[in-house]
Amino acid sequence: MENVMESKVQTDLGTLEPAGLWKYFLALSKIPRGSKNEAAAAQWVADQAKALGCTVTRDAVGNVIISKKAAPGREGAPMTALQAHVDMVCEKNEATRHDFLTDPIALRRDGDRLLATGTTLGADNGIGVAAALAVLESTTIKHGPLEVLVTIDEETGLTGAGGLAEGVLKSKYLLNLDSEEEGDLTIGCAGGVDTMANRKVALRPATAGKSPFRLKVLGLKGGHSGVEIHQGRGNALRILAGVLWSLAPRFGLELVSLAGGNKRNAIPREASAVFFMDGARLAEFQAAVQGMAQDYRSSLGAFDPGLAMEVGPKADAPAQVMEDRDARAVVNFLYTVAHGVETNSPDIEGLVQTSTNLAIISTTGDTIEVSTSQRSSIASAKMDMAYRVAASCELAGFSVKRGDGYPGWKPDPKASLVKVVNAVHERTFGKPMAIKAIHAGLECGLIGEKYPGMQMVSFGPSMWDVHTPDENVSISSVGNFWKLLVAVLETV
Repeated sequence: MENVMESKVQTDLGTLEPAGLWKYFLALSKIPRGSKNEAAAAQWVADQAKALGCTVTRDAVGNVIISKKAAPGREGAPMTALQAHVDMVCEKNEATRHDFLTDPIALRRDGDRLLATGTTLGADNGIGVAAALAVLESTTIKHGPLEVLVTIDEETGLTGAGGLAEGVLKSKYLLNLDSEEEGDLTIGCAGGVDTMANRKVALRPATAGKSPFRLKVLGLKGGHSGVEIHQGRGNALRILAGVLWSLAPRFGLELVSLAGGNKRNAIPREASAVFFMDGARLAEFQAAVQGMAQDYRSSLGAFDPGLAMEVGPKADAPAQVMEDRDARAVVNFLYTVAHGVETNSPDIEGLVQTSTNLAIISTTGDTIEVSTSQRSSIASAKMDMAYRVAASCELAGFSVKRGDGYPGWKPDPKASLVKVVNAVHERTFGKPMAIKAIHAGLECGLIGEKYPGMQMVSFGPSMWDVHTPDENVSISSVGNFWKLLVAVLETV
């Protein structure tokens, strides 16, 4: 039965259109390509392009740069670059057995949606990579001279775009294929920076007679910290801290460790605390936890209805616990440090201007590490938010370091490329595009900094719950994305 079902799924996926694009996406999904583990996938892209007769180079950081000659009669058209990133965010549900270092993504179809099975899908940005390869393969698209830039490590620092040298690309136009809503034409994005902190805690033996337990917060939607930060979703770290702040003194909890989140650009869906407590009070503690879970569900409402909390024994817990003063300082920090939208744009309706994401906490021995990320379309506001988070860290006894960050991409709605793509969309689909800037980061900011004369836009198919195990993409929307891409390439 298992082999029959597997065959049925593969046959079903084999009928997807446009066939060329989906062929490359299905093949790419078999190659592990989490950020910083995408070397094999990048080499695969280079090999596909070479097999198609294109000129291929690799730069010092591992980006793939591809050139293809113009279709007959289009030699005089301006050169256009297609750009996508080959890496993906690796998130899975706790119960899912999947090794992102070795296992292919298990794809499945549900009507018009393509999903993975308990993991992120990698449509972000595998669809863009697949589309670029399908364009390179095509002998019927009447395009001008082309470049394709496939970058590495976009999701954990944009290091591929950051390492791209000046003068490598020759294109006048760049089409970024990393947007996530059909019909939107993105012409600007926020800049971002990561703020990390660590703190030593004093340890002591757990009190005799107390037993180890684990409290887990789960069931939240999570999501992209730029795209979904304004949607009222719960932050598992903040909720866990709220429960501990309220119940630790009442039940005499002795904290061992905190863990939660695993990507700086993802809202944490799950978090847990290990602690010692009087086992005779377990039922009372569980009831108190479930009461708080209900309160949080009421507060989150339809924004994030799946919140759950679990309490159970933790057999392999270390016998060392944090001193109460240190445990309280860490919990206080998690409960109070800024998270979410700080300000909305006064100029663009519906656009978040500045935000911060409380992303990750981990415990290793006597060291607590916390990662956060800040975004803004205003460079000074981005840094002000980062400084405020750093101040909160220092108040709680943490040492702080900051990443290099990346620039935003200033919108230019009057650019000729914006007008061309919008006109092509209206001609193809009978309506104009929604021209907007986004709060998420795109590689266009870094590329534009090195190629200031290059005009850029970003578009893509509709996909949802990106950076979570619920990530899915609309199959029909991918078809429309392909129609638009082809029509644009035949027009510019």
